[in-house]
Amino acid sequence: MLPSTDEVGADTRRQLLLEILETESLFPHFQPIVDMKKNEVIGHEALIRGPAGSVMASPGALFQTAIENNLLHTLELLCRRFAIEKFAELKPGGKLFLNISASLLGTPEHTEGFTSELLQELGISIQDIVIELSEQHPFDQHGLTNSAVQYYRNMGFQVAVDDLGTGYSGLKLWSELNPEYVKIDRHFVSRIDTDAVKREFVRSICNISSAMGCKVIAEGIERREEVQTLMELGISIGQGFYLGYPSPEPQPTWTPLAINEIQVAESIAESETNETALALLRQAPAVAPDDTVLAVSELFRANSDMSALAVVQDGIPLGVVRKSDLLELFSTQYGRALYEKKPASRILSDDVLLVENDMSLVDVSRLVTGQEHSALQQDIIITQDGCYLGMGNLRDLLKRITELKIQNARYANPLTLLPGNVPINQELEALLKRTADFYVAYFDLNNFKPFNDSYGYSKGDQVIRLLGELLTCHASHANNFIGHIGGDDFVVIFRSPDWQMSCERILREFDKEVRGFYSPKDLQNEGLWSTDRKGVRSFFPLLGLAIGVVHPDPYRCGSFHEVAELAAMAKKEAKKHTHSALFVSRRRTTGLSVSGSDDKRQA
Repeated sequence: MLPSTDEVGADTRRQLLLEILETESLFPHFQPIVDMKKNEVIGHEALIRGPAGSVMASPGALFQTAIENNLLHTLELLCRRFAIEKFAELKPGGKLFLNISASLLGTPEHTEGFTSELLQELGISIQDIVIELSEQHPFDQHGLTNSAVQYYRNMGFQVAVDDLGTGYSGLKLWSELNPEYVKIDRHFVSRIDTDAVKREFVRSICNISSAMGCKVIAEGIERREEVQTLMELGISIGQGFYLGYPSPEPQPTWTPLAINEIQVAESIAESETNETALALLRQAPAVAPDDTVLAVSELFRANSDMSALAVVQDGIPLGVVRKSDLLELFSTQYGRALYEKKPASRILSDDVLLVENDMSLVDVSRLVTGQEHSALQQDIIITQDGCYLGMGNLRDLLKRITELKIQNARYANPLTLLPGNVPINQELEALLKRTADFYVAYFDLNNFKPFNDSYGYSKGDQVIRLLGELLTCHASHANNFIGHIGGDDFVVIFRSPDWQMSCERILREFDKEVRGFYSPKDLQNEGLWSTDRKGVRSFFPLLGLAIGVVHPDPYRCGSFHEVAELAAMAKKEAKKHTHSALFVSRRRTTGLSVSGSDDKRQA
C-alpha cells in the first residue's frame, strides 16, 4: 500500500510538487457531462492527475500541496494549458468545463488573454468553454467574484457555479452571478432516492433555476436509482461515476450500458449457467513489487492484449499496474528517465476487484454493482484460495451477461417479460444441486375464468400484469427468483427470510388493487354472474389470490419435478377458498407423509 500524503513530510511533498511542475508531469482527464434524457454527452469537465502511483497522483494531494506552498496559481495555469491542448488534440465535441480560481485574476501569475489566445491558436471556439467557479473557496473575501465573472463573460465564456450547497456564499453567489450552469454538490445527490430532505432541496433548486433560465447539473451520480429520482425531479443533466469515469481520452458518446447491463444479471437465474469466474479467466503473467517499471513495460509489450498486470508477492495479489497509467507516465518529457528504474510498487494501484475462481458470474456482477464509485474498472483479479490465478475483465463479464440476457428473453413470458418454465426449472435444479435452503410460493387466481369471460381478455391481461408487478415490487430481494409459468400462474422461489411477510403483503395489495377492474354494480354485489365450466349460470365472488407455499427438502427431493408437484399440491389447498388465501404446507417431499394438519393462513 502506498503512503498517503499525511504520512509524507511537508518538505517531501513540496519537493515532489516542484519536480512535477518542472517536468510537467501532469495528466489531464475528462469526465463526461451527460444529458440523461437524450442519452448524449454534452461536454466534459477537465480534471488533472499527477504521476500514477505517486502520493501526488490525486488532484486533492496536488492542489493541497500547492496551496500550502503558494504555488496554486502556477499549478492551475499549467493544468489549464494541458487540458485545453489535450481537448484540442482529441476533439471529442461538446463543451469543455474548466475549473478556475477567481483569485487568480489578482496575482502576478495572471496573464490577460492567456486562455482566449490559447483557444484561438488551437482552433477552439470560446463559446465551447465553460468557466467553473467553485463555492468551496471563499472567493468573496478577495472581492473578485463579480469582476471575475464579468471578465470572462466579456470575452464570450459561459460560467458555472460549482458545488452549490457546500457553504460560504451559496444562494447569494448564485443569485448575484446568474450563471449559465449551476452544479449541485454530490452530498445532495448521493442516495437522493432514499432522502426526502435532499429531494426537497433539489426540487427548490430546480424551481429557482427555471425562473433564472439556468441549467442544473447534478454531480456525483453513482447509482441508477439516483438517475431515476433526479429525472423525476426535472434534472436531466448529470455527472458522476455512474455516467462515466474521468479518462485520459474524452468519451464522445454515452450509452447507458455499464451498470445497467450488469444489473440484468440480478434478474437472471444462476441456474441458467453454472459458470463461475473461471469463465472470465485469462492466463496472464504477474510482476513482483520490486520488478522495475521498465521490466513491466517490456512485459506489456510482450502481452499487447493485456490492459493491466497483477502485482503479486508470495502468491498473494497486491494490486495491478495499468497500461494506461504507464503510458501516461512515459509520455512526459522526463517521465521515462525518472521512473523506468523505480520498482513496480511505485505505480501500483489497489483499486481492483478480486474474486475467487468458484464465485458465480451473477455474484461477480453483484459485487461490481455493489462496490463504490471506483469498482467499475475493467480489470478483475481471479484467485484460488486467495492466491493469484489470472486476470479477467469487465468486457468479458458484460458479454456473457448479454448472452444470458438473450437466453433469458427467449424463455420469458411475453405478457409480463418474467422468466418462464425453462429458467424456473433450471433455478430449482441449481438450488437442489447446491442443497440450498429455499421456499417456493405458487400463485394462482381464483375466479379468473368468469372474470375473463365477462370483462374480456384485455382486462384479464391487465390483471395478470398487475399480479406480476406486485410480485416484482414485493418479492424482488436479490436472492429471490420470480417466474411466470403461464396464464394466471406465477411462482416465486424465496431465498430471503421474509417470504411470509412478502406473501401476506402481496395478498393485501392484490385484494385492494383488483377492485379497480370491476364495475360499481359488481363491486356492490361482491361478485358477478357468469357461466361455469359445466355451462351452468352461477355467481362468482370477486377475484382472489391463492398462494401455496412449500419448503422442499433439498437432500430428499430428487429433481425440480418433485418440487413442482409439492408446490402444485399446496396451491390446490389454497384454491379451496374462493377468496384470497395463503396455505403453507408442512410436506417437504412427495414421498413423505406428515401427521397432523397442514398449516393454513387465510388473508
